[in-house]
Amino acid sequence: MAQRTGAPVRAGVVGAPEMSAVTAFAGMRRVVEVMFKAACPDCRAGFELGAGALRLAIGASSRTTFYSFTCPECGSAVRKPAGERIVELLTGGGVRTLRLHSTV
Repeated sequence: MAQRTGAPVRAGVVGAPEMSAVTAFAGMRRVVEVMFKAACPDCRAGFELGAGALRLAIGASSRTTFYSFTCPECGSAVRKPAGERIVELLTGGGVRTLRLHSTV
């Protein structure tokens, strides 16, 4: 029979004390949002966008893989091709991703 110590125990981990979210994140000050540099082909403005302002669509080929955003300067809908490196950077930075499926 296991001996009880009086400290709360997490389910499945014998002897490990429970940890609150406050304790777990005590040393963390804030989370910094990843910013991506982008440019508008219509108005030629350059700017930075957070992950929430971008969308990534991953298709079956390089022709159907792209990212898109709305230009904060002129309001144009922008769609640009995304190669492997761009896909890696955007997904790693938290950009929402849509996987396009073939109907064949």
